[in-house]
Amino acid sequence: MATASVAFKSREDHRKQLELEEARKAGLAPAELDEDGKEINPHIPQYMSSAPWYLNAEKPSLKHQRKWKSDPNYTKSWYDRGAKIYQADKYRKGACQNCGAMTHDAKACMERPRKKGAKWTNMHIAPDEKVETFELDYDGKRDRWNGYDASTYARVIERYEARDEARRKFLKEQQLKKLEEKNGNQDGEGPEVEISDEDDDEDALKVDEAMVDESKQMDFAKVEKRVRTTGGGSTGTVRNLRIREDTAKYLLNLDVNSAHYDPKTRSMREDPLPDADPNEKFYIGDNQNRMSGQALEFKQLNVHAWESFEKGQDIHMQAAPSQAELLFKNFKVIKDKLKTKTKDTIMEKYGNAASGEEIPVELLMGQSERQVEYDRAGRLIKGMETTLPKSKYEEDVYINNHTSVWGSWWKDHQWGYRCCKQTIRNSYCTGTAGIEAAEAATELMKANIARKAASEDKPAPVEEKNLATWGTDVPEDLVLDQKLLNEALKKEDERRREERDERKRKYNVKYNDEVTAEDMEAYRMKRTHHDDPMKDFLN
Repeated sequence: MATASVAFKSREDHRKQLELEEARKAGLAPAELDEDGKEINPHIPQYMSSAPWYLNAEKPSLKHQRKWKSDPNYTKSWYDRGAKIYQADKYRKGACQNCGAMTHDAKACMERPRKKGAKWTNMHIAPDEKVETFELDYDGKRDRWNGYDASTYARVIERYEARDEARRKFLKEQQLKKLEEKNGNQDGEGPEVEISDEDDDEDALKVDEAMVDESKQMDFAKVEKRVRTTGGGSTGTVRNLRIREDTAKYLLNLDVNSAHYDPKTRSMREDPLPDADPNEKFYIGDNQNRMSGQALEFKQLNVHAWESFEKGQDIHMQAAPSQAELLFKNFKVIKDKLKTKTKDTIMEKYGNAASGEEIPVELLMGQSERQVEYDRAGRLIKGMETTLPKSKYEEDVYINNHTSVWGSWWKDHQWGYRCCKQTIRNSYCTGTAGIEAAEAATELMKANIARKAASEDKPAPVEEKNLATWGTDVPEDLVLDQKLLNEALKKEDERRREERDERKRKYNVKYNDEVTAEDMEAYRMKRTHHDDPMKDFLN
């Protein structure tokens, strides 16, 4: 709202002011008027509509947003062309020597050079021209239409109207002449009369096309003031771009669950009348425009650019559109060639059933003179011998003295020869002796496995030895002295007490670097095992 002052308002006045602004924005209340009586758009934000305090605006206005400081030197007036100010009777000193006017000299005189100038003849003195000087601003100096008189365009209109009138008069005279010739030649030949009738019809069509009713076109170019809408305001203009017979897309189907209409973008993507006859519909949704014509080609071009960029090609649709389009055209040409080549290869190998080659009558009709008999189960009894299917590989070929082919025997997920039960391909056949040797080797292997399993069931007895656990290499004959071990345990306890209380440590301490097996055993026995759940109860 374009408020003029920032006077104090109570809470109730402020609330009413906000409600009024909302009503104006919704079009429920009339818009606010400025000093000149013009409506102010309620959607203009307050920081733009509020005038600065130093302007002392008493009423709401938007003049502070315009150029309210006018240039005193700027003027819209122009030269008064052809105006005269004074007509002299005799030549004056300093005037033009050719015509006698005081406003210019002989060099700038626009009259035809006289045989004897006005200076010497003192006759036919030309009047003085009206000389004006204007101080124009930057835009005024460069305004190409400054000083243009719109009334002069009436002469152009009159000239064109006179030409059209002469044209209509000429065409009317031509029609009258042809009509007279037609009436005078009624006794002539029939074909010539028909030809003249056809010519008259064509001339009439030309006249009708020339004389188009301009009232319909004028309504299209008519510029009207915008009516008050829900948002309020009528500051703009609108051009009538549709005829009255058109129906808005959101009025084609008034069902709430029909196609959604977005008023902001004025789009309706789905078909509002999906069950109607397609031949009678003039609008089938915006998706039809997006999925057909050049829109679909542009979509395919974008997809090709993205896929090419992912595969390593330096292509960008927005940076180099011409390059992207050229690559897409080359891609389509290569793709068509590849499809044609694949099709020709398949047709060359398998033939073309759609070609004009004649099919044999036996295959076309499915009949022949051969008699074939079948039983109830559909098995062949008589008339056609069963043929086994053959493959491209050689069959029943025996190598290396084998009497059966590879793959005729299967055992333990392995293929082999049935004659010798070998699972090694291309091996030499050993016959029955090889089968017996393989069975004996299998039985021996089973016996060895059973004997090994029986020996593993009884573990060997383990001797318990009181050995030291220090060092890496522990001798087998190491035996600890129990007396020395007890002394080492006492020393370890004293050492631990000294570590807990450093005040009991003497000033002069002697250390013995010799470590015996009993000392290491005592250290191991007194060491705290952090993973032992009973470690807290040892000390």
